[in-house]
Amino acid sequence: MIVVAGQFRFPAENLDLARAAMAAVIAGSRAEEGCLRYAFSHDVQDPCVFHVSEAWTDRPAFDAHMTQPHFADWRASAGSLGLHDRDATIYEAEAVQTL
Repeated sequence: MIVVAGQFRFPAENLDLARAAMAAVIAGSRAEEGCLRYAFSHDVQDPCVFHVSEAWTDRPAFDAHMTQPHFADWRASAGSLGLHDRDATIYEAEAVQTL
């Protein structure tokens, strides 16, 4: 399993447009084969910060995601809307346990 966790920031003046771009990439990603979870969430202390949470069945599913048109659209939109302070980590999980 591949798990992605991280965060990014948008300028306050672009939040409404950024939410629309996020909704599009979330919908497209969740429909992909191998997607177990794909979510962005607001930080409760800073409305310009969003947290990333993704889970994929395996590396090929994640790699395929990175080539999808909706992901390319997201990257282009995010860049033009001023996404910055991006920090994301990919984890390869061999053993998964429900808490």
